[in-house]
Amino acid sequence: MGFGLSGATKVLRRSLSGSRQASTLNIPKGYFAVYVGENQKRFVVPIAYLNQPAFQVLLSQAEEEFGFDHPNGVLTMPCSEDTFAELMTS
Repeated sequence: MGFGLSGATKVLRRSLSGSRQASTLNIPKGYFAVYVGENQKRFVVPIAYLNQPAFQVLLSQAEEEFGFDHPNGVLTMPCSEDTFAELMTS
């Protein structure tokens, strides 16, 4: 089952209401924060990435691994920092 845009919206809303809410104030309009890797490195991602097939696959994997209950109330991606950075530049 794919991770539809409405599912992504639920994840984003939940991530913005989590324990790291103060850090969301530093996010420009049109972007959202995700945490990646073992060290939970924070990336600020343009919302337009939600339309990219590779990013949708990663969101689907996050849904499978964490459901809508992400650790610490933030959107966490189940991949390494290097893999995510490569996705961001392609």
